[in-house]
Amino acid sequence: MQALTDTEVEILEKTVELDIMKLVIYNDEVNTFDWVIDTLMEVCNHTSEQAEQCTLIIHYKGKCAVKEGTFEELAGMRNEICRRGISAEIH
Repeated sequence: MQALTDTEVEILEKTVELDIMKLVIYNDEVNTFDWVIDTLMEVCNHTSEQAEQCTLIIHYKGKCAVKEGTFEELAGMRNEICRRGISAEIH
């Protein structure tokens, strides 16, 4: 088997970077702003400002990508957010 050139390695590394997913939270009529803000701070390690901004986007736009990462990084966060009664998916 032939060794990869530096250019081929660089292309492979960029391809791997494309596997970044987004954790998306959806608006509902059940959960309060405070509950969603607290959840984002506790589960996604957002600052209070980040959490408030995401919550406003969720409210006015219907959804917001609150975190990026690999599926493996986001799956536990999504599960905990859903466990708390908030609708979330990984895209």
